[in-house]
Amino acid sequence: MEGSNLLDLAVAVCLALLFGGPAFAQLIAPGSPVPRTSKPPVVFLNGYQELCSGSNFAGTFGMADQVLQSNGEVSLFFDNCSSPGKPAIEDLGVSFGAFLANLTYADGTPVDQVDVVAHSMGGLIVRSYLSGKQFTGTPFIPPPTTRVRKIVFLATPHFGTGVALGLGLDAQLTELSSGSRFLFDLATWNQGTDDLRGADAIAVIGNGGTGRATMPGFDDGVVALTSGSLGFYLPNRTRVLPYCHVNGGGLVTVVGYCDANAKGIADIMSATQDTAQIIVSFLNGTTDWQTIGQGTADNPFLSANGGLMVTMRSENDDNLPLDTASAQSSNGQSKTLNNPNHDVAYTDLFPAGPTIVNTSSGSTNLTGSLTLPAGVYAAVVAKGGPLIARALPSAASTFPLNVAPGEIMAIYGTNLAAETMSAGGLPLPQQLSDAQVFVNGNAVPLYFVSLNQINAVMPDDASGLVKLTVQNSAGKHSINVLIAPAVPEILTQDGSGAGPASARKAIDESVVTADNPLHAGDYLVLFLSGLGATTQMNGYDYANQQPTVTIGGLDCPVSFAGRAPGYPGLDQINCAVPAGIPPSSSSPIYVTSGGRVSNTAAVAVQ
Repeated sequence: MEGSNLLDLAVAVCLALLFGGPAFAQLIAPGSPVPRTSKPPVVFLNGYQELCSGSNFAGTFGMADQVLQSNGEVSLFFDNCSSPGKPAIEDLGVSFGAFLANLTYADGTPVDQVDVVAHSMGGLIVRSYLSGKQFTGTPFIPPPTTRVRKIVFLATPHFGTGVALGLGLDAQLTELSSGSRFLFDLATWNQGTDDLRGADAIAVIGNGGTGRATMPGFDDGVVALTSGSLGFYLPNRTRVLPYCHVNGGGLVTVVGYCDANAKGIADIMSATQDTAQIIVSFLNGTTDWQTIGQGTADNPFLSANGGLMVTMRSENDDNLPLDTASAQSSNGQSKTLNNPNHDVAYTDLFPAGPTIVNTSSGSTNLTGSLTLPAGVYAAVVAKGGPLIARALPSAASTFPLNVAPGEIMAIYGTNLAAETMSAGGLPLPQQLSDAQVFVNGNAVPLYFVSLNQINAVMPDDASGLVKLTVQNSAGKHSINVLIAPAVPEILTQDGSGAGPASARKAIDESVVTADNPLHAGDYLVLFLSGLGATTQMNGYDYANQQPTVTIGGLDCPVSFAGRAPGYPGLDQINCAVPAGIPPSSSSPIYVTSGGRVSNTAAVAVQ
């Protein structure tokens, strides 16, 4: 009976992530107009609630609303208990989107931008909303525009928690469990990762647990450091504090996950508290948050280890039941991965560096390799045949991960084709290569084909989230690619995406160099990609999104923007060089279109 009671208590602790308390008047009541200030309103999201009758703002976030009010920010609360019946996290993401869409200022105008602070499962609700993940039907329907500017994740189990493993009491706990299909799909929804749609984000995670959940110093009593880390998104965006997932002293202490005097990471009781200082600093654009707590490089676990999440597919990209999965480091250390559902195997702790992954399904055995970065949880697909890693604008790398209609993209991966072929700027005859590229099932033109890279053109009519497939004689692989109206990227003379731009003078088509600089009044012909869809007029394809060009900080008035005649996927902009640009052999030049700013290249100006 004692063991049974202890198990019941452990289950209760997993459920009781939050506790009740009085609400504060600084919160804007649901459905009420939002007072307009000079700063975006801040929406708080709570985590999993065992008993929704006790759910409220202060039970999770203490006096955070008062701290932000003194800083000139309005607070709102999205309580996941407002959706009855503990629906799946995907459905909560949809509800959160509706919540944001219904926010209005006192003057009746919609709230077009918010900041977010999310505790535990609340962070997964935000990520589900940004990706448009659906519980049934079409897997992902990303919202065309998002209203989220900045996100502070507090103890969010991005890659799950072993404390919830196998409980299966409701859809939310199943999805929160390490190794769930929900977490793997969310981690790989856009080109094999999650870029948070480009929202500015940080993670604040705790290592104040006793170690019973994993090991001392490696968890907050519920979530392992590697699971809470935001390394999959961007480096140096994770801070570690000596806090527990929730306040100690209750059931979390009874079962030994956190000490009785442990402090919960989200329970703000003063403006001087570390969590409060990080939130205020990050939301207000100061760098103070970077000096509070530990960064990943300073933490003994995150500086040397990462996490792994592995699934298995056939050479034709069909999901396979995963019988076994193991990893081996370059120093010979090996580990059998946890495999709770024979679908997604995982480990929260494995040495960073060159790693070999072995998987099996029936008689099929696969061995693959990767370099596991420190402080990062990697989601890995084990399969034979072609394997796509990324599909990026070919002119330069970009973030967030998008491709524009009509843009030349570089598809990177392994086993993409059997041989290398290049068409010298024109599409390859399809029959010369064993590789084909499809977008939503339709073949697209190829410019270059090799084992690890294919250059292809995204169709002009592509929109939303498209399915990109590489197929060859060894099999096929598909990833999702999110289309943006424009993703301008300037071509450079050395192909690196930096340095001298690929540009000519219109008068004589001579290349712009330090020995042949531009002068005020010259018409510049700038070559780039990613201007997006076009409309044909008078024999030319004009970009639907009108771009701007900036040289040396001054506007270069555009006279033409669209496809370069005769070269599918290649764009050009003609603009008149303004007077007043300081003479320089490398004056910075960049393009803005559709709300996206290109890479910065250089042109010589005299």
